[in-house]
Amino acid sequence: MNFSLGNRWTSSLPAPVTKQTEERSGPDLLDAYRVILFNDEEHSFDEVITQIIKAVGCSRQKAEKHTWEVHTRGRSIVYAGQIFQCLKVSSILEEIALKTEIQTG
Repeated sequence: MNFSLGNRWTSSLPAPVTKQTEERSGPDLLDAYRVILFNDEEHSFDEVITQIIKAVGCSRQKAEKHTWEVHTRGRSIVYAGQIFQCLKVSSILEEIALKTEIQTG
């Protein structure tokens, strides 16, 4: 009897965390961070489009979509990736005083 009860108890325990599990769930996952661009009513559409292209390396069409979203919704997620890339993208956007924020998860 005790053996059966012991098996039930141990089978309900969570699986141990391994190094491999930690690597797949750590903070440096590809899209663990994102750069949010906010509307500021100070820059022209062309200025914002040009700066998004410079910061993210996307097509003009994609940059136009982000710019329109910033204009209509007040913000847009212009980039998602590792923290170091997000810092780089954010700093390029802020070169012309655009307002950004880096968020997690």
